[in-house]
Amino acid sequence: MDNIKVGCVQLDSGPDIQENLNAAQNLIREAAGQGATLIVTPEVTDQVIPNRAQKVDEALTQQNHPGVPFFANLAKELGIDLVIGSMIIKKGDGDIANRSFHFDEIGALKATYDKIHLYDVDLPNGEKHYESHIFTSGHDAILSDVQGVKLGMTVCYDLRFSYLYRDLGKGGAKIITIPAAFTMLTGLQCWEVFVRARALEAQAFIIAPAQAGDHAGARKTYGHSMIVSPWGEILAEMGDKIGMITADLNLKEVEEARKAVPSLQHDRPYTIKT
Repeated sequence: MDNIKVGCVQLDSGPDIQENLNAAQNLIREAAGQGATLIVTPEVTDQVIPNRAQKVDEALTQQNHPGVPFFANLAKELGIDLVIGSMIIKKGDGDIANRSFHFDEIGALKATYDKIHLYDVDLPNGEKHYESHIFTSGHDAILSDVQGVKLGMTVCYDLRFSYLYRDLGKGGAKIITIPAAFTMLTGLQCWEVFVRARALEAQAFIIAPAQAGDHAGARKTYGHSMIVSPWGEILAEMGDKIGMITADLNLKEVEEARKAVPSLQHDRPYTIKT
């Protein structure tokens, strides 16, 4: 496959899971109606709530989460590859994962990815976020497959760890997903810079869908979902409203970029001296 049309969904998820699933479905259908065959939704597509204890108490297992069959059936109905940026999933040991899902065009679950890097920060504006108080981090980088094209899966704060994207690029990923729920402050400071930098470092297409809005008192998120080329070119971008964007990807650009500037092959050992 040399060309693919992709869709990128921007949401304002709240506390009601079914309402969020329905909102995502409407925009996924809209993107599919425009010809997108790979569509990606933001981080925590299923639920954003302000109360940390409630989030822990109400977390559902993958077997019991309504979003899993809901999106599997939607992918099958539309005949698309569908990456649900993440849903909150209780694991068998009782720990909770921030888990991304890839469903293929027949509705099969191709891959899951548990967010590796957890967002534990004290921001200058007084915001404090400690994901490690809710989630346990994943340990495996994931390469899935979309019609023979390797797909790298990451989530939000992973964006700050460039080695993950280089490793996915070295592993052959031509497309990498970065579903996110960036805060307003950090979004304004660095969202575009990071997304474009990761595309350039991995020499891959980036699909970066984001949450946008005031999430029922939980927090405000930045939005500005983006689709970016291996050369760092913004192919499509949103503002701060819910909706979706699409772009046509010429996958030959990945090999062209990697041939022109073979930086993924140029790692050298070094030491730090003081």
